[in-house]
Amino acid sequence: MLDVPTTVHSALPALRERAPAAALRQLVALGADRLPFPGQGATLARWRALAAVGAQDLGLAKLFEGHTDALAILHEAGMPQTPAGSLWGTWCAEPPDARVTLDAAVDGGYTVSGRKAWCSGARHVSHAVVSCWNGAGQAVLAAVDLRQPGVRVTDDGWHAVGMQGSESVDVHFDRVPATPLGDAGFYVRRAGFWHGGAGVAACWFGAATALADALRERLSTHADSQPDPHPDPHRLAQLGEVAVVLQASAALLRETAAGIDRAPDADAMRAALSVRLNVEDAARITLDRMGRALGPGPLCKDAAMARRFADLPVFIRQCHAERDQEAVGRLVASGTEAPWTL
Repeated sequence: MLDVPTTVHSALPALRERAPAAALRQLVALGADRLPFPGQGATLARWRALAAVGAQDLGLAKLFEGHTDALAILHEAGMPQTPAGSLWGTWCAEPPDARVTLDAAVDGGYTVSGRKAWCSGARHVSHAVVSCWNGAGQAVLAAVDLRQPGVRVTDDGWHAVGMQGSESVDVHFDRVPATPLGDAGFYVRRAGFWHGGAGVAACWFGAATALADALRERLSTHADSQPDPHPDPHRLAQLGEVAVVLQASAALLRETAAGIDRAPDADAMRAALSVRLNVEDAARITLDRMGRALGPGPLCKDAAMARRFADLPVFIRQCHAERDQEAVGRLVASGTEAPWTL
């Protein structure tokens, strides 16, 4: 049987110089996108694969996470079969000024119309899972083949330097045939919604560990390395702080993955938000300490490092900061057991 997470790890070095979309296409061709589904006993293996991709390239991680999340959603919706070689996006952001409607068609099918924002990989993916709204004003989900007439990919919606590789632009739909997935509210009501939300944090974690690895290698005293002959005590302290926060994030990711596998149908909202907030904090600390320890050199002379420093602050803004903290606080206040019980 193909060990998909191992396949991801082994395939990544050869894809290092490829553009994110081309690298995603190669991972799919290798079958490396068929990760274990969350809650089926190997959630940690899934997250380790996402972290490995995040450590290499966050633009690729954004596309790979969206593709694999779409496959998990389709599986939960009872549509496990996808066209061979298809590349999927998960386009479920809901800004108030960009909404897509799902309408009944005269032939008994359904179509989607409207503008969708934050569509990662729109120029490259062949299909997408799209959140939309039905005639009753209910949130629904649909699968759309993007190779049909009526789909227009724009150049609008992305001006940032960070995460340019995700190519997250606006897409317009004009009565494009679509297949509904589940009933109204399916997307957020299913247990996998929060499993996927926690999985995004694994991508952030992977990028933070890549920064930490670079700092560790700079200060390493291992015989096979080229160590700094006189390691600066401040740099060592900064490495120590990074090590501590990332250890905590790794432990929480492992604990959360195990909890999801033990109770795959349980509400994982608090656990997922806690992981996201924890990894966001660890990533911000790592970015800051890495920059203070090594100065501008890596940011100016190391293209991969510079890209990581530009990408990671943008990607972690998928965490909703104080709003998510408030949500965790409400859940803790209304619960019967403190989450910090040892």
